Amino acid sequence: MASLPQEQTLAFDPTMSEVWLERRWPEMFAEMRATDPLHYTMDSGYGAFWNATKYKDIVEIEALPKVFSSSWQYSGITVADADPEIEAEDRMPMFIAMDPPEHTPQRRTVSPKFTPSEMTFMEPEIRERTGVVLDSLPVGEPFDWTDVVSIELTTGMLALLFDFPWEERRRLTRWSDYAGDINAARDKDFAQERMNVMYEMGMYFAGLWEYKKQQDPGRDLISMMQQSEAMAHMPEKMFIGNLILLIVGGNDTTRNSMTGVARTMHLWPEEWEKLRGEGEGSKVIKNAVQELIRWQTPLAHMRRTCLEDYEIRGKTIRKGDKVVMWYASANRDEEMFEDGDRFIADRENARRQLAFGYGIHRCVGARLAELQLTVLVEEMLKRGIQVSCASEPTRVESCFVNGYRKQMVTITRS
Repeated sequence: MASLPQEQTLAFDPTMSEVWLERRWPEMFAEMRATDPLHYTMDSGYGAFWNATKYKDIVEIEALPKVFSSSWQYSGITVADADPEIEAEDRMPMFIAMDPPEHTPQRRTVSPKFTPSEMTFMEPEIRERTGVVLDSLPVGEPFDWTDVVSIELTTGMLALLFDFPWEERRRLTRWSDYAGDINAARDKDFAQERMNVMYEMGMYFAGLWEYKKQQDPGRDLISMMQQSEAMAHMPEKMFIGNLILLIVGGNDTTRNSMTGVARTMHLWPEEWEKLRGEGEGSKVIKNAVQELIRWQTPLAHMRRTCLEDYEIRGKTIRKGDKVVMWYASANRDEEMFEDGDRFIADRENARRQLAFGYGIHRCVGARLAELQLTVLVEEMLKRGIQVSCASEPTRVESCFVNGYRKQMVTITRS
């Protein structure tokens, strides 16, 4: 049981859907950082948990995987707890929700797909596909940037990573939307619907897996898994779990940062003007991309479970307590990022953003996300594309995926 200070009187619950739908989270986290940065939420739709809202506290927690576990056996990496009615053998573990030593060989299996040499290999195709999408955009006519640009580019990238049938790539979008929706933890009917969709995904990929076994090994993720001792013979549930991880990690995160390009270009056009005249490989553009990722923070939180009593800020987190690390808050922490609610393209320390996490679970696909976003910005600048939002976005109803369902825009070209 948590050790609570007698003086705690304020009650914050950042998991409430309306906080994210109405984008009230920046103000809530600012108040938490100022008044109670390690706040204990005693009652929420996801039970009780500690809120880590400061940059340094989250780095400390992430650096101690032997104390703060990510394991699926303790309900994994989101604030939502595993359904107690689902037996352990029926859960869907993934390597981000594992502790060492189990975590290490599975991560090593897929990490070669995201090395600098692989980025060099993939960049020409990413650049070509991005150019095709941008050249197809209507000038002066409203369209949904999230669907036409963000989803199309990230879903296409997933199809390439898995060597997935191109004409069916939008299945990946649907599966990703279901996989990343933690609201299933509070709605049993939706939980069953989500489970059915995950099994549908698993069956499709099982067929693709068998097909790939008959082919010469390629550079795609399925071929890499098949050539790995750690992942070649995964149980069905672990196979589906790792598919969820790779699809959500490769889709939802970059997709929402791409819509963040449209939002920040609309809100702070003067910041994007700082990049005009910059070409491919520009350090200024790469810095702006880091700032974009910091500002958007596409995954709002990760969760850990405490394995032994541990003290932070004079408070004792007890063994078994749930700790939610709010990356969305850490990336606005005034002690690290001055005027953090603003997008500042040339922010000096933008690269220190925590959107990819920290330590052994830092996002394995971070380089690819950075490359996709950098190419998008570079190709937009080449074409003189300026984006204006035609309305407020429709946001994702989630305290996990900090993202967009729809963003209507118009564009101009100079």
